[in-house]
Amino acid sequence: MSLLRDRNFLLLFAGQGISRFGDGLYTAATAWLAWSLTKDPTAVALVSVSAFAPAFVATFVVASYADRRDRRKLMIATDLARVAVVAVASVLLSLGLLNLPLLVATTALLALIGAPFAPARNAIVTQIVPEVDRLQQANGLLQVAFRAAFFVGPLMLAPLLAFGSLQSVLVVNGLTFLGSAAAVAAIRVTRSAPTGGQTGLWSDLGAGLRAVRAAPDVLVVIVTFVLALTLTSGFLTVGLVAVVGQGGQYGLLLGVAGVAEVVGALLLAGLRIRRLAVAAVLAWALLGIFRAPLGTVTSPAVAALLLTATGLASALTDIPLIALVQQRIPSHHLAKALGLWEAGVAGALSISPFVASTAITLAGVENAFLLSGAAVVVLTVTATLTLARVGARQPGQEPFLTADGTERVAAPEETAVITVKPE
Repeated sequence: MSLLRDRNFLLLFAGQGISRFGDGLYTAATAWLAWSLTKDPTAVALVSVSAFAPAFVATFVVASYADRRDRRKLMIATDLARVAVVAVASVLLSLGLLNLPLLVATTALLALIGAPFAPARNAIVTQIVPEVDRLQQANGLLQVAFRAAFFVGPLMLAPLLAFGSLQSVLVVNGLTFLGSAAAVAAIRVTRSAPTGGQTGLWSDLGAGLRAVRAAPDVLVVIVTFVLALTLTSGFLTVGLVAVVGQGGQYGLLLGVAGVAEVVGALLLAGLRIRRLAVAAVLAWALLGIFRAPLGTVTSPAVAALLLTATGLASALTDIPLIALVQQRIPSHHLAKALGLWEAGVAGALSISPFVASTAITLAGVENAFLLSGAAVVVLTVTATLTLARVGARQPGQEPFLTADGTERVAAPEETAVITVKPE
């Protein structure tokens, strides 16, 4: 991959792979720690919710700072602040003072501090890879690093606990944040030119929302993603447990889905999708079709095949979405648009397990999976028709300056790049 020969992109790729490894390890460790402290599944759920709820509340707001400040410095500061929080948690654990309320508070604080990181990271990609036709490849490669590393993180919990302790797990997690900060610090990018004047927080947020509304295809894709994730995500955890009924099979099937997502991201990195919005929406229909019969299967092999298909489709839902947002939204509003999406994802991940458990309780496992799949297909058909309507009446786009000093003119499904020549 030619992008991996680019120093700045390679640093982002490696640093964020390390960071996501730490995220996966920390997610597994906090769930296990909550169980160890209480032996109560409700406590595990409470810790899981505390990891998403702050991001849902804060991500869009704090993303404004990623648009108005130096994104690289913001990422470094965020990583270093999270190192400090993990260090305090490690000390409390070693002293026997880390109880459930403190664990919930620590997890929520980490989520709150980390809220601006993902929008800043996804937005800085356009500064590192200014060529529009390489954005999909860049996002595909980054998703390979993110998904593979996050998948490996939980697998390392068992050997770390076998040869060390939970304190050592937290130390490793803190080191991953340091590794991420070091990699980002070594990146050399030009900060985006200011858009003129000092903009206040609420004025900037309002301008960001107007920028998203001015790109209706982006808004349709983001809304579809959030609603579809709400309808499906919980079924990969709560629903799959009810289907297999065995811990070993459950872990194996989750691993199959994770590997399929990595493979899907790798395949997408080598493809060029021209109609990004349509691809991102229709991928959810594919996922819904293969997810619907999962509640009826009795063979682990068949379940693995269905989860492989849904894992491949899952990669197609977010990589085109990110590339679409990066192409269609001006650079000075990009982090806010991506933050809006990240906030929606956090909200969906918080709600979806309750949606799945309620559906299974009321309709049974088989019918709940069928209803989930059917609802996603109906949603995507509606979104596709909406995209066709907004595309037919899409107004012309005003050009805007990108981070590298070129002038970009966005169209509904493709973007032209015109070099600005001095008078």
